[in-house]
Amino acid sequence: MAIEDNPRSREQYGAELKRRREAAGLTQEELSQRAVMSRTHIAHIEGGRRRPDVEDARRLDQVLGTDGFFENFLPVLDGRKVAEHFAHAAELERQAVAIKEYANTLVPGFLQTPAYAREVLGSGHPAKSDEKRDTLLAARLERSRVLDDFDSPKVTLLLSEAVLRQAIGGPRVMCEQLRHILALGEDRRMRVHVLPFSVGAHALLEGPIKLMWFEELPSVAYVEGLKSGRIWELPSTVRELEDVYDHALGDALSHRMSLALLRSVAEDYQHEADRDQHP
Repeated sequence: MAIEDNPRSREQYGAELKRRREAAGLTQEELSQRAVMSRTHIAHIEGGRRRPDVEDARRLDQVLGTDGFFENFLPVLDGRKVAEHFAHAAELERQAVAIKEYANTLVPGFLQTPAYAREVLGSGHPAKSDEKRDTLLAARLERSRVLDDFDSPKVTLLLSEAVLRQAIGGPRVMCEQLRHILALGEDRRMRVHVLPFSVGAHALLEGPIKLMWFEELPSVAYVEGLKSGRIWELPSTVRELEDVYDHALGDALSHRMSLALLRSVAEDYQHEADRDQHP
């Protein structure tokens, strides 16, 4: 049975990894090569500073012959009710001092308004009960607290124009959502850039990505797909993904022009909502 994630449990988990690695006669470098993980990641796990994802834990079990120990006792965010594949990324999101994110279809979770988030969480399959949806909603809204401190994390948001045009919840919900992002951009809380449809093909067509930097730990990248997600920590891979992000950012509208587009689309949604209310 998994244990709840906290600094103490991560330290115990890391100490056990070190003990079993040394008992197997392996250095961190040797274990990293056999488990297809970076040596730095192994060192951070053993030091209690990071937790592996489920696939990492399974490979550790396979290499060390530990019969499922590292998977079964992987510290998990039991009280935070997020998708399993996103649990580790959510933890890192709270620790980050800088975040750069690209979204291709939906507003990132930590920027969603309550009405927008409720629509997104209620749209999945299979359908969720109202109680389950509300539990997930509370957890998603809690993520917005990473923005409570004006100075950290520094956020750069790159949005496909599709995010603005996909009318989640209807015009009134979209108007509120876009104005929320607009306000954060106007208040200098984050930089906002939109990749307009007119750009055509660009470097991030394959999907969303989140890049995160930390005070003392190396940067990571999180790439998500349908009911799946992966954290990349290998420095060469993270640098490559940072380069891809910067390449796409170079095709985007400026911060000022992006805010103007957000304002215009929000006004269009407002007019549409008013017409619906007073036909």
